Amino acid sequence: MVFKTLETETTALFEHLDLSFLTDYLVFAPDPRGRTRVHEPIELLKGVLHCFYNNIYGPRPMARELHNEDVWRQCGFEHPPSRRTLSRFIADFELVAEDVFIELVHELAEQVPLGKLFCIDGTDIPVDHRDEDADWNYDHTEDDYYYGYGCCVVTAANNIPVAAAFTPAKKVDEETAMRVTRDALAVDTPRWFLGDSEFDMLEWYDWLLEQSVVPISPYNPRNTDDPPNIEYRVEERIKDHSDTVRLWQRQLNETYTERSRVETAIGVCKDLGLGAPRVRSRARVKSHVFIALCLRLAVALANYHRGNDVTSPTITL
Repeated sequence: MVFKTLETETTALFEHLDLSFLTDYLVFAPDPRGRTRVHEPIELLKGVLHCFYNNIYGPRPMARELHNEDVWRQCGFEHPPSRRTLSRFIADFELVAEDVFIELVHELAEQVPLGKLFCIDGTDIPVDHRDEDADWNYDHTEDDYYYGYGCCVVTAANNIPVAAAFTPAKKVDEETAMRVTRDALAVDTPRWFLGDSEFDMLEWYDWLLEQSVVPISPYNPRNTDDPPNIEYRVEERIKDHSDTVRLWQRQLNETYTERSRVETAIGVCKDLGLGAPRVRSRARVKSHVFIALCLRLAVALANYHRGNDVTSPTITL
């Protein structure tokens, strides 16, 4: 009974997912020396997503899982892939990881409502201390250090990630914040865009206001020697940008309480593997992070079309 359930979940995972665009990437093109690929990128990504969904990480345990005939047939293989094939695919995937994620976000956005409130935050990606590419980073929310990387994520309604960047640490710099914010607005235009005081950045505020989006993050008095008497910088920026638009303090406070949504959304992504990379090297960890984010989109899409809870990290049959 358990196996039958997993089998059905695997079928549901790919039922509304179009991965045909993968064949357009040069990294997955046939070998220039004439050697044909044994497996196509579409079936390989499906196999990896199936494994992530079942908390199976790393090429060796994945290869064992995909040697089950009922499983590899559900993923579209004509015969099971080897550990080496899976390892090579995951290495190649890193080169197009963000592009694949963005493509799937746009695919989902055409079908699933994203709401009018986006949130942005950084999260930690702890890894094994033997990873020579990683470093010690300070997590101010936990007031502690961790060894690993970071990921900046923009989330929309229903715990859905709509933009992301793999970063050296949890702390997000202005360049990264602007990049993922632009990626998010290329998907859809919200009314509100929330971030904590880390995102008290002038360029971020002004660009969002130019797009008719209201950015809300607590004013960080460390950003000036003469801090004004405001709680949110948007209060000041609105005055500079408009003579007619005014926001009440209560309205800002009530909207900002929704910022916890991003923490819930990131938690859902971590349930699907985002926070558990069991690989080493920046490239492999980056692949892992974006595969987990792609899995979150696939699960959301499956649950949406089945009329189930889109916020859930599991597919309801």
